[in-house]
Amino acid sequence: MTAVTDQDHTEHSDQPGDADKAGPGGSTSEKGQKAQNAQKAQRGREDREAQTAREAQKVHRASAPGGDSSSRADAVGRTDSAGAWDDGLIARRVNETAEADHQYAVMDSRAAAAPPTAALVYDSALRSRLEALRELVGLSRTRLDSRTLAQAGRVLDEASARRRLSGQHTVVAIAGATGSGKSQLFNALAGVTISETGLRRPTTAAPIACSWSDGAASLIERLGIPPRLRRRPLPTGDAESQLRGLVLIDLPDHDSAAVQHREHVDRILALVDAVIWVVDPEKYADAVLHERYLRPMAAHAEVMFVVLNQIDRLPGEAADQVLDDLRRLLDEDGIALGEYGEPGTTVLALSALTGDGVGELREALGQFVAERAAPARRISADVDIAAARLWPVYATRRRTGLSEQAREEFSDRLADAVGATAAGEAAERAWLRNANRACGTPWLRLWRWYQDRGEPTTGRLPSRTQADEEATARQRVETAVRTVADRASAGLPAPWAQAVREAAVRGSQGLPEALDELSVRAGVPSGRPPRPGWWPVAVLLQASMTVLQFLGGLWLLGQIIGVMSPNLGVPVLLMVIGIVGGPIVEWSCRMAARGPARRYGLDAERRLREAAAGCGRARVLDPVAAELLRYREVREQYGKVVGAGR
Repeated sequence: MTAVTDQDHTEHSDQPGDADKAGPGGSTSEKGQKAQNAQKAQRGREDREAQTAREAQKVHRASAPGGDSSSRADAVGRTDSAGAWDDGLIARRVNETAEADHQYAVMDSRAAAAPPTAALVYDSALRSRLEALRELVGLSRTRLDSRTLAQAGRVLDEASARRRLSGQHTVVAIAGATGSGKSQLFNALAGVTISETGLRRPTTAAPIACSWSDGAASLIERLGIPPRLRRRPLPTGDAESQLRGLVLIDLPDHDSAAVQHREHVDRILALVDAVIWVVDPEKYADAVLHERYLRPMAAHAEVMFVVLNQIDRLPGEAADQVLDDLRRLLDEDGIALGEYGEPGTTVLALSALTGDGVGELREALGQFVAERAAPARRISADVDIAAARLWPVYATRRRTGLSEQAREEFSDRLADAVGATAAGEAAERAWLRNANRACGTPWLRLWRWYQDRGEPTTGRLPSRTQADEEATARQRVETAVRTVADRASAGLPAPWAQAVREAAVRGSQGLPEALDELSVRAGVPSGRPPRPGWWPVAVLLQASMTVLQFLGGLWLLGQIIGVMSPNLGVPVLLMVIGIVGGPIVEWSCRMAARGPARRYGLDAERRLREAAAGCGRARVLDPVAAELLRYREVREQYGKVVGAGR
């Protein structure tokens, strides 16, 4: 690449009227001739620059899609003598006959296709974290608001965009406060005056890019820096090869009074791979720098340089003292310092004006760029920050979920609401009543029939239609749902706890009515309870006792009316056997019926409990469990994002 010569002012300002100012021994015609020669030389330089610009435009048009092939060939032929075109750069030649006040390389539209550069490749650990973060965002969109997930989404977008760009380049921004000398350091690293310096504040109004190698155009375009603000340093041999792959960005002042300047800084700092913070002895402890930038970027310690500039203004050991205090402030900000071979921020002291320490920074920067690890480190730090900000909505330090005990208590509350225990007891009483009627004496059954005429049919439950009973049942259901929701959401982050409670409330709608229907269908079945196999024998024995009573009574009646011969012993014995045997058989049947009646009642209670538990599980517990399962999934993904187990 050839260097460029720009002259803001001509070397000679001779005008036709200058002849009158000639010194002794000078003629007017000779001075006029000199003025004309100077004007011709100036016009010649302007013509050559215009010709160079026209050739660059022709080459640019020839390389554009759809350009004419002959024009393209002609353009290439014209540029052969000037050497290969650089990435995004048109270099104007140095006028060997004139001395330039300052020289710099200007980046413009590229004339020929740049050699393809390899895209950035993340390692497996970072890819796994990014994929986990993508899954985390996807699983959380319906549970968390968009503002909470906004930063994570931006990190994913920027990681994807950076991965498609060059992995052979490292984009480093130079940031600093007003008057810190960052533009002077920018020029010192480039070896040529690129960024304007001066006493006017702010001096740098827009970001300027300087690339040490080809293939960085897409990276610079991503930063929104126009071609007119893109530069290339002058080729200096070892210095150029040392920083090959570096794209250096000079930013406006972060504390500029112009809002647009600060917006440029904030936007570009979110996109670059690394940052060089330039501080001066006066503002190195500025609260704005530490609170707004350094402290929030503590996770980016491995991709940051902090440079104390203008040490030439500090006498004696003052530079070391200020540097130590700067390290102390950085440590208070939570920024790890790269000391004793440990990864962290590099802290240096230098003077961009005198060049003292600039070589050390260039060497450290060259090694940093040669590693080609800054883009991945930057993205990894962005993921760390996003994960840290998501900690309150994902992480919990206590065990969460529904225990088996909580599930059983919920089922018991629903069973109480539908009266499962009372239904079982009623079923047991119905079974015993049916057994007594089947196996009791006729006289006792007659008496009980008279007493039970006004009671409901045997084996049927009273209808639950009373208003107070319905209100009590509804309150029990609501209490059960509220209790299980509170237990399930205990310890969860606020958004997920709210989601669990909402799922429980949605499931509880219509639950009391559904439980009432179940209590009718799954309660004690209508009709008589089933009879065991020994009932016919008991009924036959009871019938035999009744027959004996009738036989003994008829026998005695026959003796009284004289139909039969008098014999009191046998008929009295038959009657006594029948009268005593009947209650004994009934009592025996009652004892034998207790076990089956109990089992029958427990079976009825179990069926109602299972029905109520199934209804509560389908309507409340399953939705709650689904929310808890989703939380466990996102918690697992969050663990991968933060790098648990790395």
